[in-house]
Amino acid sequence: MNSELWRGSWATRIRIVSGLILMAYVAAHLINLASVLISPDAYDMVQKVRFWVIRSDIGTTVIGLALLAHMALSLGKVALARSLRMPLRDALQISLGLIIPLILVSHVIYTRAAHEVLGVNTTLGYINTQIWTTWDGWMQALLVIVTWVHGMIGMHMWLRVTRWWRASFPWIVGISVLIPTLALVGFVISARVMRGLMQDPRAADLAREAWNFPDREGFQLLAQIDQQSTLAVWAVLALVLIVFAVRRTMAALRKPIRVQYIDGPQVRAPRGQTLLETSRSNGVAHTALCGGRGRCTTCRVIVEDGMDDLPPPSEAEARTLAAVGAPPNARLACQMRPSAPISVFRVFAPDGKRSRAHASQGKEAQLAVLFLDMRGFTARTDGQLPYDVVFLLNRFFDQIVPPINKAGGTVDKYMGDGLMAVFETDTPSASARAAIQAVEGIGHALEAFNETLKSEGGAPVAIGIGVHLGNVVLGEIGAAGQAPRTLIGDTVNTASRLESETKGLAVQALISEETLQAAGHAVATSNMVQLSLRGLEYPLPALAIDQANQLQDTLGKVGENALA
Repeated sequence: MNSELWRGSWATRIRIVSGLILMAYVAAHLINLASVLISPDAYDMVQKVRFWVIRSDIGTTVIGLALLAHMALSLGKVALARSLRMPLRDALQISLGLIIPLILVSHVIYTRAAHEVLGVNTTLGYINTQIWTTWDGWMQALLVIVTWVHGMIGMHMWLRVTRWWRASFPWIVGISVLIPTLALVGFVISARVMRGLMQDPRAADLAREAWNFPDREGFQLLAQIDQQSTLAVWAVLALVLIVFAVRRTMAALRKPIRVQYIDGPQVRAPRGQTLLETSRSNGVAHTALCGGRGRCTTCRVIVEDGMDDLPPPSEAEARTLAAVGAPPNARLACQMRPSAPISVFRVFAPDGKRSRAHASQGKEAQLAVLFLDMRGFTARTDGQLPYDVVFLLNRFFDQIVPPINKAGGTVDKYMGDGLMAVFETDTPSASARAAIQAVEGIGHALEAFNETLKSEGGAPVAIGIGVHLGNVVLGEIGAAGQAPRTLIGDTVNTASRLESETKGLAVQALISEETLQAAGHAVATSNMVQLSLRGLEYPLPALAIDQANQLQDTLGKVGENALA
């Protein structure tokens, strides 16, 4: 597995593992509910397997420890935070996480506790009879949605750095919506069937006997346990808020420290909070693509003054910084806690001595990137005068750049006899379609250009094109007054390496599978080449295009093969 997924502190790793265990538990529960739509026997079979796992001693221990660890770490993070200002997605996930135990406690008491204490056979029929057409029924439906959304946000924040997650994201969204929807539909259908069955007194008596339905005293006991457990949950949440308020008050009473952002504001901050929390609480733009979990390194800063007063980085922070080759005075803003005046430069934000515009703060986007290179340029221009070389290049670019612009792309930079273009659109699918349109447009433009060269007695020009879609970071990078807007990231490197591979394969273009999928083109695996590119853990599937001007015909043929 990608080592980047496990960067961070031990607490972060425990939170990930416990979250995965709980997500598996919730998914199994929802799939069990959805199996009602197949048949009652299918539901019973899935439930039998599920109970065999979760109600075993090992299963109960693992799930219980995962729940306690996940809640303790999450609540501890809130209690120890110095500020509640955060990105909307983080606020949403934390809010949902706080709501879950308040709703979950009643469900646990009337199912697992009822089974353990009173010997109730807590089948779906028993649960439906209890909560259908009641307020508790609505709350349990809300619990399904809240728990699932909370878990999916966590999964996305953890796995979005991986190529396979980004490539499969449309499918993941569809499945993540489908599972709770089918579970709720299964719950509603089974509840209606059970409601009709319970109208028959004889059937109702048999059902209650099969469930070992609690008597009046049994329900009073469960209600008492539920009330006490709910109060305990409220008490824990209140304690978390009290700890947060006390720590914030104590921090405010202590003498604040000065934090100077190079080419940015100077702020006063409480001692002990992370630099990222300081940025957020003071409205200072600070990139943190992983949400401040110490994994992506995009919040890193260069400490220009005050390095000696900082505690050394933890083992996890040092390992993360080493993975990106950061200099000795680099730190992660989400991990460092200044206790003395400090001056920092944000690597992916407006930085010192570089008078930059707002765009230099950087932003993440999922875009298609195109690399193009003229083949055999050095041999072709050997012995020519500089004027002739520049004239040829300008004529070449005058011919092939307009199709890129027409498709909605812009040339990010020229590199001698090649260029890099980006297709900055509203959605990844639109960006992918624009890039594919540009490839075919370049093919037609090259054909016309070579016809002109032929009429002048010159040799035709050959090209190589690489196209890939993925996450990039856009921003202004460079010295003061000389910082053009550009983009960086693994996507850029992959597109460049695809372009290099066209030479060995003797094709004009290579378009990655991610780009094709985002553009809506189904291509069978047998029609793609598997490329082992430097920097990628797994082979990258790509479609080889012999002639770019025949791209649509090629896509049509491979599309027919995919459907066959």
